[in-house]
Amino acid sequence: MAAEELNLYTLTERLEKGRKAKAARGGYAGYGSPAFGQKSLDGELVEDQLEQQVIELIRRHHKSGKSLQQIADWLNQHEHKTKRGHQWKRISVKRVLDRLYGKTPRISGVTKTRT
Repeated sequence: MAAEELNLYTLTERLEKGRKAKAARGGYAGYGSPAFGQKSLDGELVEDQLEQQVIELIRRHHKSGKSLQQIADWLNQHEHKTKRGHQWKRISVKRVLDRLYGKTPRISGVTKTRT
């Protein structure tokens, strides 16, 4: 390996070890943005109460038999935005539902919002 490749490998390895150690202690390891319904607060993942309310709306509409597109349309009509401030699409709704029903891995160590 060239010296640059070795340095990059070493840095990547160190970062990965650090993330794993932080996650093992219950901290948010920072693998991208927290999922919808969560936020990072002082290095810990906590529930975002406003986003949790939107998740509950999505769950209720889904249980009532609405399609993913109908749910996205309803959220947009009522001016609810995604985490990044965009309009809802059916794939965004699907991802929220997949996490809600355990079809996608959740990040451990999420705590309730501190009051």
